[in-house]
Amino acid sequence: MEQQLRSEVLRRLQDQYGLKPRAGTQYLRQGTCPSCGKKELYSRQDEPWFIKCGRESKCGEQWHVKELFDDLFDDYSKRYPTTQEAPRASADAYLQFARGFDLGLVKGWYTQENYWDRELNIGSATVRFALEKGGFWERLIDQPHRFGKKKARFAPGQSPKGYWWCPSSIDLQEVQELWIVEGIFDAIALLHNGLDAVAAMSSGAFPFESLKALAKQRTDEGKKLPTLVWGLDNEPGAHRFTRKHAAMARELGYSCGAAQIPQRGRKVDWNDLHQRWAFIDDSVKRLDQVERDIREARYHGSLLLAESAAEKGALMYEWRERHEFHFTFENRLYWFKMDLDKFNKSMQHLEESERHEDQLLNDKQRRDKALRQCGAVVEIANCNPQALYFQRNEVTDESWYYFRVDFPHDEPSVLNTFTGGQVAAASEFKKRLLGMAAGAVFTGTGSQLDRIMQNQLFGLKTVKTIDYVGYSKEHGCYVFGDLAVRGGILEKANAEDYFEFKGLRLKTLQKSIKMEINPDASGYRDEWFKWLWMCFNTQGVIALAFWFGSLFAEQIRAEFQSFPFLEVTGEAGAGKSTLLMFLWKLLGRPDEEGDDPVKMTKAGLRRWLSQTSNMPNVMLEADRSDTETGAAKSFDFDQFKPLYNGRGLGLTGVKNGGNDTNAPPFRASLVFSQNATVTASEAILTRIVKLHFVRPDVTSDSRAAADNLNHLQASEVSHFLLMAAKAEQKILETFRTQVKVHEQTLREMREIRIERIIKNHAQLMALVDALRVVVPMSDRQHAGVLRELTCMAIARQHDVNADPKEVAEFWEVYEYLESLSDDAVVNHSKKDDLIAINLNDFCERAAEHKQKLADAATLRTLLRNSRSRPFIDANRAVDSAVRAAFNNRNNAANQRSTTVKCWTFKAS
Repeated sequence: MEQQLRSEVLRRLQDQYGLKPRAGTQYLRQGTCPSCGKKELYSRQDEPWFIKCGRESKCGEQWHVKELFDDLFDDYSKRYPTTQEAPRASADAYLQFARGFDLGLVKGWYTQENYWDRELNIGSATVRFALEKGGFWERLIDQPHRFGKKKARFAPGQSPKGYWWCPSSIDLQEVQELWIVEGIFDAIALLHNGLDAVAAMSSGAFPFESLKALAKQRTDEGKKLPTLVWGLDNEPGAHRFTRKHAAMARELGYSCGAAQIPQRGRKVDWNDLHQRWAFIDDSVKRLDQVERDIREARYHGSLLLAESAAEKGALMYEWRERHEFHFTFENRLYWFKMDLDKFNKSMQHLEESERHEDQLLNDKQRRDKALRQCGAVVEIANCNPQALYFQRNEVTDESWYYFRVDFPHDEPSVLNTFTGGQVAAASEFKKRLLGMAAGAVFTGTGSQLDRIMQNQLFGLKTVKTIDYVGYSKEHGCYVFGDLAVRGGILEKANAEDYFEFKGLRLKTLQKSIKMEINPDASGYRDEWFKWLWMCFNTQGVIALAFWFGSLFAEQIRAEFQSFPFLEVTGEAGAGKSTLLMFLWKLLGRPDEEGDDPVKMTKAGLRRWLSQTSNMPNVMLEADRSDTETGAAKSFDFDQFKPLYNGRGLGLTGVKNGGNDTNAPPFRASLVFSQNATVTASEAILTRIVKLHFVRPDVTSDSRAAADNLNHLQASEVSHFLLMAAKAEQKILETFRTQVKVHEQTLREMREIRIERIIKNHAQLMALVDALRVVVPMSDRQHAGVLRELTCMAIARQHDVNADPKEVAEFWEVYEYLESLSDDAVVNHSKKDDLIAINLNDFCERAAEHKQKLADAATLRTLLRNSRSRPFIDANRAVDSAVRAAFNNRNNAANQRSTTVKCWTFKAS
């Protein structure tokens, strides 16, 4: 290992895993194992390529350092630049350090080249190998993750179909056993360990021409054909090809075997095994380990090529000599039970049989038939249920075992969960299996199920879960349906329905929200921004910036303690619905606009607000005038104040025997969309950034732009979501820098005095700046949007200072009525600093004098937030000045009680 690299690896091993140098030895010890958590981890000081757990019998896991610190091993051109004296320095370093190869063995087999991707506009150095019939195969070695799945490539227009890649050191005329593996690096790895191997170049490629040519040459020279060992990757697709290729090779006259590397939690190929073997210091122990691993791989290969369940059961019995066990064959579950007496009698009967068909049997066929006759192999399920992992909801303390059920016919696999109770009892297991997979029947006994589950569930991997869609702050990861982004890297859900990152397995339990996200950048239409500007101008970009900023609400609240609410109001037909539905398409949720909170129960509202993270929650027409009085009373904007800082709506009890509670935080953002202006307390209004839309003057261009926005499909614009998520770091850096600049600018304006208004609008301005990372916004457009936000901040300050229109009209009528007489008319208070009004009496006097007022129900809602005369109480008994004046004007017989229930306000 190069010295600078070694120093950095040693530092990280000590910092992250607690490994300590052992005096007098070349080892680091006492590290914490990432798998079992015990302080048995060790590595070497001189060549720290691997870390390994010393608990051989209970753990024994090991990791190559390039798995742990891939950033140190993904840019070979930068770390090992080429020179005139060493034109292949980068390729040499890659093969030596990333693959563990002896450069003397592979000398002359490869060259160092360069590849440039025109679509992505990025390039990389490559290690290139020439192929037999022209063309080449090359591996990208400089940050290959940038190219997605294209980490290796063939020459354009060339195909290796029908031919293998063969190392020049192999003499095909003399080889007795030839291994056929998938990749060139796998073949070289086996070659390092004394096995002759060629590369088929993919699992589905059958090297027909090469095999045919070899058979002809060997036959012409009178030599026996070599035995072929098919060592393809251990995965379902390659299993099918292994059996298929072995059958095709037998037709060409070859005898065939197979080898499969057992996969224990992580994918391991022949190159991985080669590097693990190289980690063993003692040459005798290393050869012994190689022999054991190869023997085990051959055993698993023989199981793959078994032609019957009886043959497979017999092979497994011979390998471990267990008298009872379960196994699968052709996606059916079988139980093997060896009764030696019955088996021996069956074998003797077949050997002594005079039947012609029995006499033609060879030893292997005779054994298989004896096993069948003695009932040693019994089918106990017509499918193959396999436990994949354990998942738990930490909040509710619910847990499940996630299973895959495969079928022997062409039906696709079924993935679903079993509870602990359902895997503990045969009757419950049978019912659950029938319920999740059509026609799947388990006929085994309880003791057989216990043995099966004991085997499948022991050491089962655990997958962390979240119960929402969006950003998980705890894991630093965006989860969108079957796509996830972490650290700028896009991942797709694997075949087992979860996301696997370095050191993290994660999935979401939220299935009710469907997302339509296009991961292909080539299908993205960026002209939507031009149409959005034409239709909605600066206000449309501000709404876009809020939607965009919602993707980072959790990160912003974590650092700045709050994220603003958005209010979208306007005239009917102003285009609010068109705008909102398009913005949802950018986030991969077509046909979405929002939901009406008035129609939700309190529990439903709490769940709705908890379904997403770093996405908007849009409340439609929450404060509408046509709502029934009772429903309108039940909706209170003030209940959402805690959401501004990311706190939840309240506690719920956890369904267990204890006193645990659950208070999920608010992880999303909040939007109020309605025709009427939000009327609420100052505390709510200062938390809101308000957009008001008016009915525009429609032109032919704006009409066409609106039509274009409506006709765009989510699949054409939803890549915006991935662009933003992958640029998370750059966007947040821009936000951090610019939000301070905009706060200072707004503070210098005398019109704005409330700090929260400054903070909210500065955050939106900083998000407009960050939006330019993913959207082609011109300087003119950018400046216009910032001016609009400044005006909005000033307008919000004025809104907070002023009363709503209905309340202002109320106080104008009050002043008019009070001016009609020197005595009190509607103000029952006798104190100069207090106004006391009986609303029913007030409305009656206003009607007598033909004054226009909002209805009493509306006034009862709005007057609580009166600003010019602050509200005190809604039901206070007052010694009435109005009644006192009436009594003074009338004789004692007509006097009325002077106590009146009034709404009270501070006199301005």
